[in-house]
Amino acid sequence: MSEKSVTAPAAPAPPATGPTGQHPSTGLRADGLRLAYEDRVVVDGLDVSLPTGRITAIVGANACGKSTLLRALARLLTPRAGTVTLDGRSVHSIPPRELARSLGILPQTPVAPEGLTVIDLVGRGRSPHQTWWRQWSPADERAVREALHATGMTELADRPVDELSGGQRQRAWIAMAVAQETPVLLLDEPTTYLDLAHQVDVLDLVTDLNRTENRTVVMVLHDLNQACRYADHIIALKSGRLVAEGRPADVITESLVAEVFGLRCTIAADPVSGTPMVIPLSRHTPPARSGVRD
Repeated sequence: MSEKSVTAPAAPAPPATGPTGQHPSTGLRADGLRLAYEDRVVVDGLDVSLPTGRITAIVGANACGKSTLLRALARLLTPRAGTVTLDGRSVHSIPPRELARSLGILPQTPVAPEGLTVIDLVGRGRSPHQTWWRQWSPADERAVREALHATGMTELADRPVDELSGGQRQRAWIAMAVAQETPVLLLDEPTTYLDLAHQVDVLDLVTDLNRTENRTVVMVLHDLNQACRYADHIIALKSGRLVAEGRPADVITESLVAEVFGLRCTIAADPVSGTPMVIPLSRHTPPARSGVRD
């Protein structure tokens, strides 16, 4: 991607109607969700609706159920109770190939086979669109070419994925998800292992996909300030339950950060974007005046 710095917009984007050629709106929601690994319940009684055509960030402390929720939304984990629906249909009733054309997921630490090139990896994103009678087509070629361009990976297309830097590798995987051309994109900690410049690069790319193609994006993020800058909607979890959801300005407050993260902080307005900015207070920080939002 280019070296120029791009700042997230100060205000969330209006609901996109989607001009011709853009992705149609797709509704994803969970009702009464109970998720567990063997006997350990991670999420229980969760109801969430992901705003269509918007960017949603799922935040919370470690082991609160963020990634587990994302896996359930992607049908990688079967609920013990409750349902996940996409456009009113249970994701478990949708044929796998059809679901893969509507919903894509990028896990935390994807691994590519040794020696696989970037262009081959990105090409794998087209597999849901192929059948035994319709193999590689001009549409597939176009999708791969546009995905490489959108992620700034065109010049690295012939490089093996395992020879890339961490930031380049993450962009290659995102390019594969872009090539899949799904209306809904789920990203599990897409900025993990990236330095700050590459984190901004990836989040700007995600914003571009949302703004220009009307893709619904749901991502797990650890950095609250990045979540506030880039997300239109925030879901805050604690111990597998929903604590709050809504606009960043309404959700990220001193009291919520204390409840969800056990952290004293003050909230100020980000001087660049105007969104909430969390300023942590440590044991060595003297008591501070209450922030802008309480």
